[in-house]
Amino acid sequence: MEEKKYIRPTWDEYFLNLLEPLGRRGTCDRGRSAAVIVGSSNTILATGYVGAPPGQPHCDEVGHMMRTVIDEKGNESQHCVRTLHAEENAILQCAKDGIKIEDATIYCKMVPCYNCAMRIVRVGIKKVVAQKRYHADESSLNLLKDAGVELVVIDDTVEEYKQQ
Repeated sequence: MEEKKYIRPTWDEYFLNLLEPLGRRGTCDRGRSAAVIVGSSNTILATGYVGAPPGQPHCDEVGHMMRTVIDEKGNESQHCVRTLHAEENAILQCAKDGIKIEDATIYCKMVPCYNCAMRIVRVGIKKVVAQKRYHADESSLNLLKDAGVELVVIDDTVEEYKQQ
């Protein structure tokens, strides 16, 4: 019997595979999302996951702080505003630690929301690799494209979670 040759994961597969275990640190059960910011030499610069700011109550402890958002087309969606998003937490960790992330790549569970996409553009991240689509990502897709940020979506289906 011929043994199959081991095939190493690509760098994208490697970093995307870190998202699920990192996301288990998340403190909002609506997503348990994570993000990894990677420098040009495939070095991890920071990670982030969904959670309330330090010292603040977490969704898992006190429940969600939900807001209904109506987009420009009249579509309603639910958003928990108690937590910082994974992408935002990773970017803020770099700011706190003085880590330059210009020209970096960010790996995330889904296409970033518009607010996180704005932050990605602002700090000069040049590539976003997302496992899936986000239910309200049209504005994010346009912003990233207009800003020249490369976007790779591995699975073109929409990530589903509670109270979407």
